[in-house]
Amino acid sequence: MTYQEVLEQARTCIGPFCKACPVCNGKACANKIPGPGAKGTGTVAIRNYEKWQDIYVNMDTICENQPVDTSIELFGKTFRYPIFAAPIGAMKLHYGDKYDDLEYNDILVSACADAGIAAFTGDGTNPAVMEGATRAIKAKDGKGIPTVKPWDVNTLKEKLALIQDSGAFAAAMDIDAAGLPFLKNLTPPAGSKSVEELKVIIQEAGVPFILKGIMTVKGAMKAKEAGASAIVVSNHGGRVLDQCPPTAEVLPEIAAAVGNDMKILVDGGIRSGVDVFKALALGADAVLIGRPYVTAVYGGAAEGVAALTEKLAAELADTMAMCGVHSLGEISKELVR
Repeated sequence: MTYQEVLEQARTCIGPFCKACPVCNGKACANKIPGPGAKGTGTVAIRNYEKWQDIYVNMDTICENQPVDTSIELFGKTFRYPIFAAPIGAMKLHYGDKYDDLEYNDILVSACADAGIAAFTGDGTNPAVMEGATRAIKAKDGKGIPTVKPWDVNTLKEKLALIQDSGAFAAAMDIDAAGLPFLKNLTPPAGSKSVEELKVIIQEAGVPFILKGIMTVKGAMKAKEAGASAIVVSNHGGRVLDQCPPTAEVLPEIAAAVGNDMKILVDGGIRSGVDVFKALALGADAVLIGRPYVTAVYGGAAEGVAALTEKLAAELADTMAMCGVHSLGEISKELVR
């Protein structure tokens, strides 16, 4: 199954808000929430994508002709590519009736593991979502990253217990989900967490912990203080706060501040293997890609995930070869402009 076939098939069963566009750039869905769009003016997702297009790669083929190695090690696990599927939830509300959250996570976790990468899984008010996600990860020998929302302490304890039982090699929290409507006004309260609260959560997790939703150096330093092993530079695809800067714009300064102390991941508008290369050149260790993996699942289930991953991987490998580097560690800021 080709990626073009995946897109064509997705258009028959996704929506009504997502259009499975040839390039997922945030324009067709704009401020469609419910739907995959961004909040308010709907421009943050668009700017995320466009900022990567403003960055160019420096070609250099005067080098040894060697095979390209795209593999990455993260927390003792080796992956074929520095690409992870981002956590996405409320599938029926935002993307259509074909899959619910449990079905989506089940397909995504298994297919990503088979493709040599890993999926971050979504979370929701329905406890069955995390139960299903951790069950899927356990079935793949822990090759997935369950992602919790910033719930109240008792709810978090229940979910962390499920994560520990799954054998997941890492866990995550999308701390920026504090801005999602369904988390606001919950009883007991859910939302933003202090450094001290995060310290307790990270310690109880018992595995390397990733904080997703970091957009400033100050936020990165607080994540480091809390004991996070990694952060994801992310504005939640523009879905939680309008008028945020694009992630590509803030990534270099955040990586310069904490890149020697923790792993740096980034998401937001990354749509090709060339974009992946640019992200690594700006200081990221790996990337997360969200909406396109939804399209891949809706358009081809496991085959769709494989087709998208292979497309991204081929583009990344080609860019590396044409820029004269043969491993991810050789990618540096001098290779982009």
